Amino acid sequence: MIQVRSFRDAISLAVALMAFALATPAQALDMVPRPPQVEARSYLLMDANSGQVLVQHDAEKPLPPASLTKMMTAYIAEKEIQSGNVSDEDMVPISVHAWKMGGSRMFVKEGSKVPLKDLLKGIIIQSGNDASVAVAEYLAGSEDAFADLMNRQATLLGMKNTHFVNATGWPAENHLTTAHDLARLARAIINDYPEHYDIYAEKEFSYNGITQPNRNLLLWRDPSVDGLKTGHTEEAGFCLVSSAKQGEMRLISVVMGTDSEAARARESQKLLTYGFRFYETYQAYGAGDVLDTPDVWMGKANQVRLGLGDALALTIPKDSGERLKAEMSVQPQLHAPIKKGQELGKLTISLDDNVLVTRPLIALEDVEEAGFFAKIWDHVVLFFKGLFS
Repeated sequence: MIQVRSFRDAISLAVALMAFALATPAQALDMVPRPPQVEARSYLLMDANSGQVLVQHDAEKPLPPASLTKMMTAYIAEKEIQSGNVSDEDMVPISVHAWKMGGSRMFVKEGSKVPLKDLLKGIIIQSGNDASVAVAEYLAGSEDAFADLMNRQATLLGMKNTHFVNATGWPAENHLTTAHDLARLARAIINDYPEHYDIYAEKEFSYNGITQPNRNLLLWRDPSVDGLKTGHTEEAGFCLVSSAKQGEMRLISVVMGTDSEAARARESQKLLTYGFRFYETYQAYGAGDVLDTPDVWMGKANQVRLGLGDALALTIPKDSGERLKAEMSVQPQLHAPIKKGQELGKLTISLDDNVLVTRPLIALEDVEEAGFFAKIWDHVVLFFKGLFS
């Protein structure tokens, strides 16, 4: 049941949420044209703030990721640095196995030791297979053990259709992921360890007297693009996970299985341009923002503050804010004790007749039970309230 305590409360709620909404599929909104035709086996466009998928095609289809795999290798290294288990100044030994890796390389030397921070750049910018194996061995003892770490981390990130066999993306049976899972990983890289994200925008890196460019062509073509990773094998085709930011909006594009280096950049640009042209993002609420203060009975406090457990970012088609509707439903006659985090209602936001998002309203604080006489008084008040309601 919708609880509206006063006309002023209703107006305040409507005004507060008028500028906010969650994106709905483009085909359901007449002001947004059809997405562009993208020449790739699989692709996806996601809002990095809200996680809303704006465009997709075969985005849940498992495909070989080639060197996009190295996004997970770098993510785990960043996580270990952040947790304090290792330092980016650690000197990492280079094994024969790492030195012998073919394909794209950082050109580290067997028997040498290389700072972890340099190897991280070698993985991200140069797509070095040798650097990836060296980091995997340093963090987990062997590449096989590191693959187990990768799969566990994939599960934690909700990458449900992903299975890693190695740290590089070297072709291997059952080494697969999806466009949607890669977007989830990209979002984690951006949001979880922003102090390392600048590396993904670097256009070149020099090591051992050899300078190699970042293979992400969009870094040269579009100043809003600042990441993330390319990949290519004969089986996977040419792949690219890219991200760009314009104003407060950040988009993540994933294209898998294009036919050339130029094509993966061109098709990614199509998706990014479409998203920025027709959608916009708002930070609707922060975690802990007070959205309602309903009455509480039998408690030491007379009211409880309600809000959302997590920040809510909303994505809407441009210029559709006036068509939003927001409603809060709160359980009637809340009784103490109430625990912080306890669900006590729901927030629903809709655009036209389409429900866009429903989130639980939770208690932002504990409310302890009142003393004996205060509880007796509340019981009496509720009794008479029931008689006259």
